[in-house]
Amino acid sequence: MQLRPSRNAGGRFFAFVEKAGNALPHPAALFGIFGVITLVLSAIGSYFHWHGIHPATGEQVEIVNLLSRDGIHRILLEMVDSYTGFAPLGIVMVAMLGIGIAESSGLIRAAINALLIKAPAKLITFMVVFTGILSNMASDIGYLLIIPLGGVIFHALGRHPIAGISAAFAGVSGGFSANIFIGTIDPLLAGLSTEAAHIIDPDYYVMPTANYYFMAVSTIVITVTATWVSRAWIEPRLGTYKGDVPREEVGQLAPAEKKGLIRALVVFLVWSAIFLIGLIPDNGFFRGDDNTILHTPLLRGFIAVLFLVAGTCGIVYGYTVGTFKKHGDVITGMNSSFKGLTSFLVLVFFAAQFVAWFRWSNLGLLLAVNGASWLQSINIGLKPLVILFILFSAFINMFMGSASAKWAIMGPVFIPIFMLLGYSPELSQAVYRIGDSVTNIISPMMSFFALIIVYYQKYDPKAGVGTLMASMMPYSIAFFIVWTLMMIVWILFGIPLGPEAPLYYTPD
Repeated sequence: MQLRPSRNAGGRFFAFVEKAGNALPHPAALFGIFGVITLVLSAIGSYFHWHGIHPATGEQVEIVNLLSRDGIHRILLEMVDSYTGFAPLGIVMVAMLGIGIAESSGLIRAAINALLIKAPAKLITFMVVFTGILSNMASDIGYLLIIPLGGVIFHALGRHPIAGISAAFAGVSGGFSANIFIGTIDPLLAGLSTEAAHIIDPDYYVMPTANYYFMAVSTIVITVTATWVSRAWIEPRLGTYKGDVPREEVGQLAPAEKKGLIRALVVFLVWSAIFLIGLIPDNGFFRGDDNTILHTPLLRGFIAVLFLVAGTCGIVYGYTVGTFKKHGDVITGMNSSFKGLTSFLVLVFFAAQFVAWFRWSNLGLLLAVNGASWLQSINIGLKPLVILFILFSAFINMFMGSASAKWAIMGPVFIPIFMLLGYSPELSQAVYRIGDSVTNIISPMMSFFALIIVYYQKYDPKAGVGTLMASMMPYSIAFFIVWTLMMIVWILFGIPLGPEAPLYYTPD
């Protein structure tokens, strides 16, 4: 939808952002362009003998010409392998199979609805934001269910519905990098981080749970922050709702849905018991090769765990409520989860080629080596580096919406820089995710930006871009300040970001 921007300076700025963002090619084409640029730069860099000294090995790093005879042969021979071996591809597809079953059965919708309905009136803002954050694990359901439901619930309680929509939007989109559960974005970013880390260390592996501790604590911190912003800034500014939209009743769960949730919970508890039985004993079958819990295959094989748990819980719920009547319905649910992946599969092909070519050319390594040398020479320190990287990521997010697409570009540059300075890929990924999240709610490039305005216009036909920006900017500023301070405190105390996810990188 095309909206007329406000005439004030803020409106003109965001109109410029929207126009500039729309002028960019499709992300798949963008990766294709980056790939071509990489090929050309590899030839130029090789011709002019661009080089640097690797600070860890002392060896000279030179550019490899991919437009040479050997380079062209490698591109042709390894194109398919680059695609099928691209780390995020398989893990996202397997994860979506399990989540697709749970989503098509109605389990996720019912669980979220139950969580909101049971919340006390005084805690409703907290619960709307909290549930919005949790919905991140289930693809786009937060945008399609939680955000409009936030408006309905606030309206039903006599509060301004736009405040409810804003609070839910802050949780779903602004809290994108916070959750107590691992979702599809976590293995996706971890896969990209692993690929980028291989520029420095071919054996390095970033687990899907790499930022879990930080994300779990962030869930509470961001929920409290958004709740405070809602009560202290948004609702007082909006005042009392005087529109003519009638209040809607929040639907109660049907008896079959309640029974389905209970049975799904039982299945979840059974799985939990199996995992604990395999972990707690010293010779547990889920312990790692070194017989420790930290190296358990449950972490490295978390995607398989997610598929099994989400899939079986969804199957039990579906058969209980009747959304699944035969096994073919389960397969249909899995098929439906792939319908939204077609554009992803195309995007990944071009992203995989770009990432592979960028790595083969040594452009990323040389940039990292020289970038690390520059950062070391200015002695900026970790905390200023973190702040600058958050600001940079937040700025880029205003022009490019996809978190994975941005990280596929930025990861191969910044992860090696962090590693050469002694900081882990897990840390650079966590810092990136903060910057990527804080401007989601004010970025016109966010894919659901126009839909949120439509939600606003249900209760206020005059609402537009200015309404959205005025409502969400306080959240964005608060999230940036609180999340940045939280990361700095986290670093000061030296707390791991997740299981086997240290703050610092030490070469083997």
